[in-house]
Amino acid sequence: MTERSQERRGSLRVDARLSLRIDTPSADGTPLSTSIETINISTSGAYFQSNRFLAPMTKLALQLELPVISGSGGSESDVELVACEGLVVRTIPEEEHADHDSYEIAVFFTHLEAGSAGVLERHIATFLQPGD
Repeated sequence: MTERSQERRGSLRVDARLSLRIDTPSADGTPLSTSIETINISTSGAYFQSNRFLAPMTKLALQLELPVISGSGGSESDVELVACEGLVVRTIPEEEHADHDSYEIAVFFTHLEAGSAGVLERHIATFLQPGD
């Protein structure tokens, strides 16, 4: 069946190295914050590498740092923070292994504030603009 090989994502994913802070539950239940970098993003999720195994269906609190996009007057160091909640939908490898120091994690955003969704959409659109 050829339908099976079609893209299932509803949002276009773009390669983007962005700072991302993730808060995950630790073994004792207290939140553990980790700062990492995304591999790619979309308006519906993010893909990143982590040194910690995160099981599918793990709920996360996330905060993306997006460089401010402005026509004039903006500093390269200005960032907009996009806070959201997400759910781990895929982890590669699928099980935790003592000899693995890196896992690829796909997260689906389950909650984005209305203003944050717009900021993320505008940022992704800049990656899609043709170069000069």
